[in-house]
Amino acid sequence: MNAIADMPSSASAANLADAASTAAPLIDVHDLRKRFGDVEVLRGVDLQIARSEVVCIIGPSGSGKSTLLRCLAALETYDHGEVRIEGELLGYSERNGKRVRASHGEINRVRRNVGMVFQQFNLWPHMSALENVMEALLRVRRLPRDEARRRANAMLETVGLAHKGDAYPARLSGGQQQRVAIARALAMEPHIMLFDEPTSALDPELVGEVLQVMKQLARDGMTMAVVTHEMGFAAQVADKVVFIDQGRIAVQGKPRDVFHDAAQPRLRQFLQNYFDRNAFWTRGADDAQPL
Repeated sequence: MNAIADMPSSASAANLADAASTAAPLIDVHDLRKRFGDVEVLRGVDLQIARSEVVCIIGPSGSGKSTLLRCLAALETYDHGEVRIEGELLGYSERNGKRVRASHGEINRVRRNVGMVFQQFNLWPHMSALENVMEALLRVRRLPRDEARRRANAMLETVGLAHKGDAYPARLSGGQQQRVAIARALAMEPHIMLFDEPTSALDPELVGEVLQVMKQLARDGMTMAVVTHEMGFAAQVADKVVFIDQGRIAVQGKPRDVFHDAAQPRLRQFLQNYFDRNAFWTRGADDAQPL
C-alpha cells in the first residue's frame, strides 16, 4: 500500500470539507427550554433546518412558536439547551468548562447571517421606503451611501416595489409595508430568514402579495423558518411542517404527511378547528354545506 498515494489530495480534502459544510444544518436546536416566570414556554425543543430548506411552524396560540423563533434570532435568552447557527453556539460561550452568556458583540457576530421579519412592519415613519432599507446598511454594515442606495433599490425591485422608493410608510398599504420590511432584511444578505406570522396584521386582500414574495424566496433557495397560520402556504411551499403544542414539537414531517395523514390526536383537532373556522358555505346557516 502506498500511504502517500492513498492520502486525499488537498483539493479532495477541500471538496470533502465543503460537502460536510453543505450537509450540516444551518440551524441546529437541541433540548431548547425557555421559561417566563413560573411558565415553561419551551419544553425541550429539538429542530434542525438544512440549507435551502423551508420549515413552516404551526400550532395554537400560546404554544411557543414565536418564542422559538425569537430564540433563534437571540431576541430572547433561552434557559437551557443549545441553538447553533451555521455550527456556532448562539447566545452563550464556553469558559473554563462553564457556559456563560456571550457578549453583545459575539451574539451579533453569530447571528450576522440571520434576517427576521415580524408581524408588525416596524418601519421608520419619517423615512422613505428606500431610506428604511438603506438604514442598516449604512449604520451596521457601514457601506458607502451610493453602494447602500444601489443595494436597497435592488431589494425593493426584488419585492416588486422599485416604484415606491420615495414613498413614506403612511402612504403605503400594509402589504407594501411588509414587503419593504422583507427588502430591509434581504438587503443584509442573510443566509437564513425568520418570519414571525408576517401576514397576521394584513387585510385578507393584501396577504397574497406578501406570500408571493416569500414563495419566490423559497424558489430561489433561501433557508426559511416561518411561523404561520397560512396552511395553504405551508402545504405548497414548506419542505417540512412542524406542529408545536404546549411548548413541545408534537409532529414534524412533510406537508402531505402532516396535513393529510396526521395520526396525532392534538394535531387532528388543531387542523379540524382551522378548517371549520375557514370553511366557505354554499347555503344559509340552517342547512350549510361545505363547498
